[in-house]
Amino acid sequence: MEHQDATEQATDHATEEAIEQAWAELVATARRTAAEGLVVGTSGNVSVRVGDLVLVTPSGVPYDRLGPGDIVAVDLTGKQVTGELVPTSELPLHLAVYRNTPARAVVHTHAVHATAVSTLVPELPPVHYMTAALGGPVRVAPYALYGTPELAGHMLHALRGRTACLLRNHGTVAHGDTLDQAYDRTAQLEWMCRVWLTASTVPGHTPTLLSPAQLDDVADKLRGYGQSR
Repeated sequence: MEHQDATEQATDHATEEAIEQAWAELVATARRTAAEGLVVGTSGNVSVRVGDLVLVTPSGVPYDRLGPGDIVAVDLTGKQVTGELVPTSELPLHLAVYRNTPARAVVHTHAVHATAVSTLVPELPPVHYMTAALGGPVRVAPYALYGTPELAGHMLHALRGRTACLLRNHGTVAHGDTLDQAYDRTAQLEWMCRVWLTASTVPGHTPTLLSPAQLDDVADKLRGYGQSR
């Protein structure tokens, strides 16, 4: 019995450490979205999954005010299990991703160029080969009121086979295996939106786009990208 109690205590301690570390990484990522101009004020939100818990930024609190004692965690039903701060109003969006994909992290922003593109086209034209890194041409989810199940449903449809999407007249959603990956995909999407907007405004010219076959070639090559482990 004593051995079992010691094992359970060690497990609980390890879980607490994992949650504290994940929260620190979440806060750092949220601050990065603000520092790099992907959100303004308290807009946008970030989450990360730790086991069956989802840590998420709170509603209406500037990221620079968040500290180690401000952890906000919910279970996959949305029930708050840790913290006194109210979770982000976009909690349904985050939970929909975790319930329907293997994602471990989600970043939602109101990035300027991506939001502008969301008002213009049903999907971001494949103007750059990094389109393939997000699973293919990035779709635009139809508009719905923020924080609603309707918006979450539209987002899931736009995310099919993709790791990022645009929300019409709203912003971006990207997910990944880690917070760094979700953030990098967010930044990549914003950059591609900026490229397309820049090219499409040149008078008398239309941007050339990549074909599905060309994107497939890139996807194949990307599978071997980076350092071997």
